[in-house]
Amino acid sequence: MKLSKLPNIGEVLEKQLEAVGIDTPEKLREIGTEQVFLKLKAYETDSCFHKLTAIEGAVRGIPKKNISENRKIELKAFFDKL
Repeated sequence: MKLSKLPNIGEVLEKQLEAVGIDTPEKLREIGTEQVFLKLKAYETDSCFHKLTAIEGAVRGIPKKNISENRKIELKAFFDKL
């Protein structure tokens, strides 16, 4: 399955993920949201919080708007430490 078939992953983000060695949904889930984002941040220094939530949604198989408020708070705290 292509990464772009996951929720929140368009062609641009799919190409960015592939550029950092993440080329399957299984690999995306295995590495996990925060570590995937760190890889992307090293590759694309302007990676934003919206990209982080898009990755989280893709890992969970849900639209990013459906991420729980508690998880969004955790992700925001992670993002703010970068």
